[in-house]
Amino acid sequence: MTQTNPDLSEFDLSGKTALITGASSGFGAHFARVLASAGAKVAVGARREERLQALVSEIQAAGGEALAVALDVTDATSVAKAFDTAEARFGTVTVLVNNAGVAAPKSVHKTSETDWDFVIDTNLRGAWLVASEAARRMIAANSGGAIVNIASVLGLATSTGHGVYSASKAGVIQLTKHMALELSSKNIRVNAICPGYFKTEMNDAYFESEAGKAYISTFPAKRLGEMQEMNGPLLLLASDAGSFINGAILPVDGGHLVMSI
Repeated sequence: MTQTNPDLSEFDLSGKTALITGASSGFGAHFARVLASAGAKVAVGARREERLQALVSEIQAAGGEALAVALDVTDATSVAKAFDTAEARFGTVTVLVNNAGVAAPKSVHKTSETDWDFVIDTNLRGAWLVASEAARRMIAANSGGAIVNIASVLGLATSTGHGVYSASKAGVIQLTKHMALELSSKNIRVNAICPGYFKTEMNDAYFESEAGKAYISTFPAKRLGEMQEMNGPLLLLASDAGSFINGAILPVDGGHLVMSI
């Protein structure tokens, strides 16, 4: 008989090891807290190790298990070492949240090669390096797993001054679909979340300005997203509750992408 009552235990991540990139602040730090609260042992990675230690202490104080790992997503050696460290402490990483990202907001004709390389190396090449390393290890352990790439609504649309960022996130979206196709036979699901506008370190100064407030007034929801509004999408894609979701590109944007033209 088909089960009709929802089994909320499917969202539980107890016994799983999760690695979150770009975890020193913003979405990454929030994602680490959420996954730890759901029972996962979390390895938090970023270049700013001192901020990671504060996050680890916070998670541990709340009863969770956490470990800080130095991680530069643009460096394959650093990526492999981060996975080695996480595995030695917690076992195979079976949940990856590929969150590390940067921006260089400029008009396309004012964008330098340095700007281009900076954004693409972190947002796209870095996502590929980390996801590929995770997949290789999941396959070797025959563990299956879930990879959640953090893309952006700017990978599905675009905005003035964000050409390189939009290109990088569009690449992440296509990479997500391709990896979902190739890895599904290994019981590895690959999905992407496309956040809309949330207040983060990357944009908080702008959204506090008069221009930023005026822009918010044009949004369908008339506000920025709240961090906790990412919890449901993240847990769905990271847990067994999303066991038949693969290759999905999920906007979490308050309807921003369906604005009237």
